[in-house]
Amino acid sequence: MSEQVPDPRHNPELLAHQAAERTLLDAWNSGRLPHAWLIGGVSGIGKATLAFRFARFLLSQGGDDAAGLFGDPPPATSLRIGPEHPVFNRVASSGHADLLTIERPFDDKKGRLKSDIPVDQVRRVAPFLRLTAAEGGWRVVILDGAERLNLNGQNAILKILEEPPSRTVLMVVTENPGGLLPTIRSRCRKLSLDPLPEQVVIDLLSRHRPDLPEGDRAALARLAEGSIGRALDLAEAGGLALYRDLMGLLGTLPRLDVVAAHGLGDKLARKGADTAYYAVTDLLVWWLARFARSLARGVLPPEVVPGEAALMSRLAGDRGLDRWVEVWEKVNRLFARAESANLDRKQVVLNALLTVEAAVSA
Repeated sequence: MSEQVPDPRHNPELLAHQAAERTLLDAWNSGRLPHAWLIGGVSGIGKATLAFRFARFLLSQGGDDAAGLFGDPPPATSLRIGPEHPVFNRVASSGHADLLTIERPFDDKKGRLKSDIPVDQVRRVAPFLRLTAAEGGWRVVILDGAERLNLNGQNAILKILEEPPSRTVLMVVTENPGGLLPTIRSRCRKLSLDPLPEQVVIDLLSRHRPDLPEGDRAALARLAEGSIGRALDLAEAGGLALYRDLMGLLGTLPRLDVVAAHGLGDKLARKGADTAYYAVTDLLVWWLARFARSLARGVLPPEVVPGEAALMSRLAGDRGLDRWVEVWEKVNRLFARAESANLDRKQVVLNALLTVEAAVSA
């Protein structure tokens, strides 16, 4: 039977990030805990899970008199607070008075998360941190998805970082630390998480999606490049089958199979095909970036599906890296513009494929 995938707030496990946990523990045990942490890394690898893990640990430490009559407690050896602990349960139910989580709100009309974090959400942080801790200990803020902040939102965070209240910790979680203001980055202790090992992703897929064939789990793990979140999202969207369709279409180049391309466009433009459309656009941009990186390094990447290496070798030909970087940029801009302008999805997909065809034919 499959196990339900817990969200970060409910997840007691942290896999393959022992070094990051050790860094947080060492900072705590030193008695000089930084007031702000910037937790970076690609999507779906456990950044928010680590942030909630540390938050539960801090919130379980009590107030200034927690050491009692027997002096300082021994150094902590783990951040783990188990599901049986009252703090775990209050955090899981969003009921802990000393924890504030800022994240993208859900868009009821579109049925998915909004693209940005409104500045009004961020402005809740300053008054929250100025309050006295309800349980006499720490006050913690988790800002999940900080790359979704606009400039006003980032400036609001910066003001907090300039004069942080005592016994408070702000954890800024982001896929793109470089997209934040340099002044925000300079005021945070940086903690970068590596992608999960491929075998860890395969093992997690075996636990959460045992219905998938073993070969599909391995292919999804390679597609996800160390992100269990991405692997599970692709599995839910039928991403591996869509990826095979894409590779089949690219395999018809230099003369694109227009009939098959129209068929894919029709499928993605149907009502209720949002998930498949976003999966295909993401996969095409990802494949082009992966292809360009392989040309820059002079080494073909491991195959996701059979024949992929031969396809890359054939498409590369004597065309330079610059041309394929340009194709990646054009396709990326096209998909971004399509999202903001609500363009016809079938035409967007066809235009993206024709852009790749033009690069091969030129």
